[in-house]
Amino acid sequence: QVQLVESGGGLVQAGGSLRLSCAASGRIFSFYAMGWFRQAPGKEREFVTGLRWSGDSTDYADSVKGRFTISRDNNKNTIYLQMNSLKPEDTAVYFCAAGSRGLGPYAGLYDYWGQGTQVTVSS
Repeated sequence: QVQLVESGGGLVQAGGSLRLSCAASGRIFSFYAMGWFRQAPGKEREFVTGLRWSGDSTDYADSVKGRFTISRDNNKNTIYLQMNSLKPEDTAVYFCAAGSRGLGPYAGLYDYWGQGTQVTVSS
């Protein structure tokens, strides 16, 4: 059993920052990668960023490169998403995901999902 619990969402003005956290519990040793996806109203879920649970590999969507940073704390079994220079188009529900099949932008690579946390960026 794996649980992913996100926190840190909220309302912020354009240009501001937020940091999301995702705490994992359960069969963490089976993880190959963890990541963040987001889903805006009326749109499909899209990949934001991901990293290998061990190692340095990361992957970012072009829309967030240079503004968002993913990191992890293995001691706390937690990953973070630091979001800077936020834009209204970043408004979405952000989901944490974990999987054992690889690191990449495809939702099918990830087996486990959190419940999501709302991020709203006002203009």
